[in-house]
Amino acid sequence: MTPTASSVPRAAWNRIGDALGDFFRDLTTSSPARFAILVFISLILIFTALLSLPIASADRTVTPIADALFTAVSAVCVTGLATVDMSTHWSFFGEALIFLAANIGGLGALTLASVLGLVVSRRLGLRAKLIAAGDTNPLRSHGGPVNESQTVRLGEIGQLLRIVALSTVIIEAAVAILLYPSIVIAGHSWLESLWLAPLYAVMSFTNTGFSFNPGGLEAFQYDYYFLTVLMASVFLGSIGFPVIYALSKQLLTPRRWNLHVKLTLITTVILFFVGSGAFLALEFLNPGTFGTRDAWDTTFQAFFLSAMTRSGGFSVVDIGELNGSSLLVGSMLMFVGGGSASTAGGIKVTTLAVLALAVWSEARGRASVEAFGRRIPSDVQRVSVAVLAWGATIVALATIVIAQITLAPVDKVLFDVISGFATVGLSTGLTEDLPDPAVYVMAVTIFMGRVGTVTLAAAVAASSRSQLYSLPVERPIVG
Repeated sequence: MTPTASSVPRAAWNRIGDALGDFFRDLTTSSPARFAILVFISLILIFTALLSLPIASADRTVTPIADALFTAVSAVCVTGLATVDMSTHWSFFGEALIFLAANIGGLGALTLASVLGLVVSRRLGLRAKLIAAGDTNPLRSHGGPVNESQTVRLGEIGQLLRIVALSTVIIEAAVAILLYPSIVIAGHSWLESLWLAPLYAVMSFTNTGFSFNPGGLEAFQYDYYFLTVLMASVFLGSIGFPVIYALSKQLLTPRRWNLHVKLTLITTVILFFVGSGAFLALEFLNPGTFGTRDAWDTTFQAFFLSAMTRSGGFSVVDIGELNGSSLLVGSMLMFVGGGSASTAGGIKVTTLAVLALAVWSEARGRASVEAFGRRIPSDVQRVSVAVLAWGATIVALATIVIAQITLAPVDKVLFDVISGFATVGLSTGLTEDLPDPAVYVMAVTIFMGRVGTVTLAAAVAASSRSQLYSLPVERPIVG
């Protein structure tokens, strides 16, 4: 029987559809890292187009493409840096878009897609578990086998996703309720506060740090209750969903916490107090920051600044007035960032902990790296070194390029670049005045920092290959 004219195109379209389906199935299972990058790029382009619309700006004009793109990148990558005045430029529609983008970016695009699929189908297939696993543990993102035990096992991904969705809704709602009275007391109407409270809840829990009030947090600088709630929300967002998941099951039995939870919490607390002490010592005589405040306020603001440099991005003092030594301390804290699989950026606290333990083990002449009665495998140590090297390389290149374009002081350029790479959002004032070429460089830096150095490396690399031979050993001289 001779095929009709209509059946031939239909068959061709079916073959194309099957081919596309096979392509995306292979992409999501063989390389979740590449799929993650594709999803993030798609989200950024969508939000760029929406933020460019006249309805998104307060004066109903088209936002320049550089500003719309940078805002989309900053929101989706939960960074908080801005090239426009966030308190006056955007309309309610624009703020709602940023609210949505920050929530999507904070959860992780792949985690959100898996959560939605779980809600709709009430079950999670193997492919969806593999996709979500790439978000919950970067070591899985290369698409090959993972030999050692993981923080969250593949069979627990469905339960973890439920915890992620539930904890996000509960924490953001609770933070919004707690912030509402302070926003009303600050002079906003009860109706306006109904929008600002959840907006600040999302900006803090996702560690985005956008402030939609004129003057930023100036109206709340002496409201210690408001600032404490913000710090608590930032902390919960920065420790990571695997830690929240573990604590939800074993909160009262710390001896049963796994190594990842212990390293994350201990390193986070240590950096919080060390950073606070450093800022207190370096800034208490600076009239531009803490020098005019009393002892209690200076101490509190030092703790607040230490918490925000870990990825929160909110600020009470003018960052541009910090001493050069404080800018360096802040850069170091931002570069480390928060916990793995969290809304925070940076190379992550567990990376720092593993590197520190490796150095300590080497100094003591131990053949293996151990902590809390557990051995840390060599592949985790190699990934930690790779993350540090990739992060330092990205920051160095971006700093050189932007410093050359702007001819600005290198310490301020370095601070803003690390703030972008680590998705923090603090700025010395440099970012808002960047020329368009530097804006694009900063946007790429933010994207690379949020997607993750491990994910970028895995996406560029080919699929795992087995090597059935080994070369002769020769030891170069190092050190």
